[in-house]
Amino acid sequence: MKKVLFAAFSFAMLLSGAGLSAQDMSKYGPNADECVKYLSYYTEYYKQKNYDDATPNWRKAYELCPVSCSQNLLIHGSELVSRLIAKNAKNPIAVEGLVDTLLTLQDQRAQYYPKYAVTAMNNKASYAAKYIKNDSKRLFDIYEGVIAANGDHTKASVLFNDFKVAVDLYGAGKLGTEDVLNLYQRNLGMLEAIKPASEIETKQIADFHTNIENLFISSKVATCDDLLALFGPRYEANPNDLQLAKNIVKMLSLAEDCNSNDLFLNAVTTMYSLEPSADAAYYLYKLHSAKGNVAEAIKYLNEAIDRDDSDVKADASYNYELALYCFKNGRSAAAYEAALKVPSMDESLAGKAYLLIGTIWGSASCGGDEIARRAPYWVACDYMNKAKAADASLTDDANRYIGQYSKYFPQAADAFMYGVNNGDSYTVSCGGMRATTTARTVK
Repeated sequence: MKKVLFAAFSFAMLLSGAGLSAQDMSKYGPNADECVKYLSYYTEYYKQKNYDDATPNWRKAYELCPVSCSQNLLIHGSELVSRLIAKNAKNPIAVEGLVDTLLTLQDQRAQYYPKYAVTAMNNKASYAAKYIKNDSKRLFDIYEGVIAANGDHTKASVLFNDFKVAVDLYGAGKLGTEDVLNLYQRNLGMLEAIKPASEIETKQIADFHTNIENLFISSKVATCDDLLALFGPRYEANPNDLQLAKNIVKMLSLAEDCNSNDLFLNAVTTMYSLEPSADAAYYLYKLHSAKGNVAEAIKYLNEAIDRDDSDVKADASYNYELALYCFKNGRSAAAYEAALKVPSMDESLAGKAYLLIGTIWGSASCGGDEIARRAPYWVACDYMNKAKAADASLTDDANRYIGQYSKYFPQAADAFMYGVNNGDSYTVSCGGMRATTTARTVK
């Protein structure tokens, strides 16, 4: 104890009497000597982590000293007040006053030490989140103040907490649908503008982005009709606004059953025309396929495949989906052509592609003589065998199809009449499809 007092006394004497001018002392205010004394007292205790004795001396220093005299007065004070809050956790009245003091310290740091204003305001938001309970309006006002002050330097956690209390206020009828929608778009935009300093921060930002989206979905802030009423007029007024189109697509995608309307289709079309991408082309395929616009759907899926920004695996998936879609819509030749490309692009899809090709041939209706009409079943079985060789999980399905198709192989006597023998090479040409196979007959 004597050691602390002696050190503090020495420090105070050094400042007040060892050559410092009146101008130097002026930063400590009208009670400079007392200010310096208590600054030195609390500082010595604080250095020794004797927070119980540091606190009353800090209080006196905070009362006597201008906050502009030392940033540590505010930084150390935040730590000491936080400890007091923890000690008085069962005394809500005391805690309320202490929290007010803690938040004020952050405001003062931001005001008097502008170089550290961003840190101070982000700290204010963190303290508010930790200590203010059951007062969404106060929290919202604090977060909005921090966001206004910090702009793109706002921490990701603050943007999430801000949106969370906005949803709470919406549920209490204190914020409207459009208010929450605008906050949702603003906060996500600000999250995306943050430049992470590390991989950990990158992951944290991604997590908060996901959390905000999940909160928006679960809160059901806006129905599809609400979104259409809000964004419809905006789109009509600015049909070539790329950012607006992106926002519309994002918002309607999150609402339940809200991607089969004309606004969604038009917004995606705007995105694709102004900023073409494989993803946008694929989106347009899905939309047109849902509306039964077969030709348009096929066109956009082919464009997704042809674009340079899609990789080989994506193209394999697109080709397989194109093959399925064409086959379901009676375009067997196009389906066959697309499916043939898949195995060399992605081995993991080879089995499914072969199974589909076998099904396409097995359902082909071909003209010509008896052998020409039955030959497609040979090709179908070839591909079913390839399917189960490429993917063992397809064995049961492939065998079932082989059992069905082999029943339609020609009789040996009939094949002989057309100059075809069991084991001969045979080229099948049917409906724009062509394949070479091996003749097989039944007795």
